[in-house]
Amino acid sequence: MSRKKIVFMGTPKFAVPILEMLIENFGVDLVITQPDKIVGRKKVLTAPPVKEVALKYNIPILQPEKISTDKDTFEYLLNLNPDIIITAAYGQLVPEKILLMPKYRAVNVHGSLLPKLRGGAPIQYSIMQNFDYTGITIMYMEKRLDAGDMISKVKVDILDSDNYESLHDKLSIAGRDLLKETLPNIFSNNISPEKQDDKEATFARNITRDDEKIDWTMDARTIFNKVRALDPAPGSFTTLEGKVLKVWKSELGEQKNIDKPGKIIEQTKNSIVVQCGYNTTLKIIELQIAGKNRVSVQNFLSNKKAYIGQVLGDNNE
Repeated sequence: MSRKKIVFMGTPKFAVPILEMLIENFGVDLVITQPDKIVGRKKVLTAPPVKEVALKYNIPILQPEKISTDKDTFEYLLNLNPDIIITAAYGQLVPEKILLMPKYRAVNVHGSLLPKLRGGAPIQYSIMQNFDYTGITIMYMEKRLDAGDMISKVKVDILDSDNYESLHDKLSIAGRDLLKETLPNIFSNNISPEKQDDKEATFARNITRDDEKIDWTMDARTIFNKVRALDPAPGSFTTLEGKVLKVWKSELGEQKNIDKPGKIIEQTKNSIVVQCGYNTTLKIIELQIAGKNRVSVQNFLSNKKAYIGQVLGDNNE
């Protein structure tokens, strides 16, 4: 098989194993990624993870602010005349005039089993919605978001021990391996793309501040899923004594109906037990009070203070 001209579009850590596989096995002629961004309290200008990989291998890089209107990027692609464009968590909508440019079109490595969870936060929603499994879909890109014909899929189990980070990493590797297997079939036209059933589509919009807030009237399983879906970023939160309290790690507690949802009903050496809705309880294992570091409950309770009776989230966040 002759060497194909490949353009890769991606930005975060999720895309890194996929890009590295392409470089090693197929070659990459151009990387398009998001612009560098100011990060952290020290406001350090930071390159996207994908850019760091491209720099390491001396691959040309473009970082348009808005690819849909960037004439220089379009001209560069026209001159390059790529055989295929591959995207993975790029973070911008790519215009149709670019998607239809390559001989083998443009394909996307998406972190769900489409048509379920189209959109920018499929990993978080697969956990929050209590899925037993999710997966990767490689699909043709079209004007509508994540709605193109599906080329291949692979399933990935979701365990109770998974949080966003661990599931993210599993899906990234699954996407890498599926793309490595699928690309030769695309190039040899040994594929049977399947149309998505729009009636079966669900959507995973980007996480908002409202999504991060814990509603203690929900059952403990729902809250447990939210906590791990948002770990290690941005984190779920409530309030304690008027201060924002992030809940980073939790466990399901026993069936109890002692008091109002949100009330701390027990504290042990390693956990704070909170009443939730539907006669359920949640054990908080790791937390972070505003202005402090993320710590274990054991560390947090070293001040010997008794929190039993306090009501979390009772301060109009």
